[in-house]
Amino acid sequence: MSPAHIATIRVRYAETDQMGVVYYANYFVWFEIGRVELMRSLGFEYRDLEEQDQCFLPVVEANCRYRAPARYDDVLTLETRVLNQRTSMIRFGYRLLRETAGKDHVLLAEGETVHVVVDRAMQKTVLPERFATALRTLGGGAQ
Repeated sequence: MSPAHIATIRVRYAETDQMGVVYYANYFVWFEIGRVELMRSLGFEYRDLEEQDQCFLPVVEANCRYRAPARYDDVLTLETRVLNQRTSMIRFGYRLLRETAGKDHVLLAEGETVHVVVDRAMQKTVLPERFATALRTLGGGAQ
């Protein structure tokens, strides 16, 4: 398994319902934070990919398995990994955990997103080599 990029998230009130439980779609927003910060940790930004290389990474598949609720003001740890990489596809994996007093982290959710590399016309293309090389340093079955 590839090494994980770690991001810390504090649940905001606006991300919860009346019972103080996080609304399910917010997990996908957090997954995006994980991807963006993983890229930034490698010295890249999505903006560079889009503006300089005219290359985009739309999500073509997303899933999340919810195991326990996140609640208002929880401090969460988001692990983001590259699970698989090909010339025109990247699969990211996510684990969201909550710290608990006197215990190990509690797994709240696990998810994946699949991204296809496309140009501005939404035609499949190849991930620029400098990005591909940087992602390969993380492992994850990259080809």
